[in-house]
Amino acid sequence: MEKLTIIGGVPLIGELAVQGAKNSSLPLLAAAMLVKGKTVLHNCPDLTDVDAACKILSYLGCRIRREGSTVEIDASRVDRYDVPDDLMREMRSSIVFLGAIAARMNAAQISFPGGCELGPRPIDLHLMGLRQLGLRIKEGYGLLDCELRSKRFVGSRISFSFPSVGATENVIIAAATALGRTVITNAAQEPEIVALAEFLNQCGAKIYGAGESTIVIEGVPVLSETEFRVIPDRIVAVTYLCAAAATGGEVLLTDVLTDQLDSVFPVLDQMGCKLRITDRSVYLKAPLRLKAVKPIRTMPYPGFPTDAQAPVMTVTALASGTSMFVENVFENRYKHVSELVRMGANIKVEGKVAVVEGVNSLYGASVESTDLRGGAALVIAGLAASGTTTISNLYHIDRGYERIEQNLAGLGGRIHREA
Repeated sequence: MEKLTIIGGVPLIGELAVQGAKNSSLPLLAAAMLVKGKTVLHNCPDLTDVDAACKILSYLGCRIRREGSTVEIDASRVDRYDVPDDLMREMRSSIVFLGAIAARMNAAQISFPGGCELGPRPIDLHLMGLRQLGLRIKEGYGLLDCELRSKRFVGSRISFSFPSVGATENVIIAAATALGRTVITNAAQEPEIVALAEFLNQCGAKIYGAGESTIVIEGVPVLSETEFRVIPDRIVAVTYLCAAAATGGEVLLTDVLTDQLDSVFPVLDQMGCKLRITDRSVYLKAPLRLKAVKPIRTMPYPGFPTDAQAPVMTVTALASGTSMFVENVFENRYKHVSELVRMGANIKVEGKVAVVEGVNSLYGASVESTDLRGGAALVIAGLAASGTTTISNLYHIDRGYERIEQNLAGLGGRIHREA
């Protein structure tokens, strides 16, 4: 089993370009199934989740070619509509393939998805939306056996009880080639939704209002080949900013769409970090001692992102004073807390609330990555701690961070991976 070994206490200093976004790449790869030809995605990150998505596409009949950060998907010969259980279990967001497969093949047979266990992350909104577009779904024995009522999805009005990102993506993909108009209300507004709509529109789709709470899709018969650049990963950017803040460092991140981080910058500012922000870059210099922050409440975009909660919590663990977090998106998103406590953090959790009493320093320990963002939080803690930290269960981290140890070592971090 691979592990990361970190000798902490060294400020991170330097410049780093941010990778492409995992949470944008995956729906784009799924949507590429609708193109009866080639799709070229640039700036696609080298991640295990992306590998898993490519395996699903290959199994379905797509030809995949990767060169560096460019992935070419030729979906002209898709000939299957089932996805094996082992491929579905490799990532939680594999459910986003359901709408694409059914739209292309008029049927789909998949099992329930896997990935990080963050408590209930039900797919009922996905199924509700696709059913309203005309998909018959039989659930049983861990499988979803699906068939279209007609040769195409049929447009409908769909109202979500919660602005689910994945369900919004699934419906957008399915509705892009549906017969008639689809209107989604209470849609997710994340930048990844906007990017998906922009990609599909480049292919000839007619999608309006992405990034707002109401999205309108006028279905088109076919989609054309295109090339598209994956947006930068805003959560990866937050992670590296937090690593610099926690270590007393000074970094410049490039390839960042900074307007997507407007809910995070005020928190770093409250901590005493000096920020200099342009449209595509952000500079951060940490203060001599970090300050506690006002209560942070995770919310759907444009609120504070749940994916940023764990990395930011690690920084507040070293701040002077008391900080509080309220997790409003996932029930089980504090699994990293017990591992941070092993490193000397003073954190108490009660239900959705975590109270962080800042300490002067953390110390190295042997810890386990609990999930993707919790694993990133432990890396930050190890970089800031005195002594040596070892982190196991790296498969969680590798799902969303491209060559994390190389990037951090490039900023001066004493970190390496070993078998």
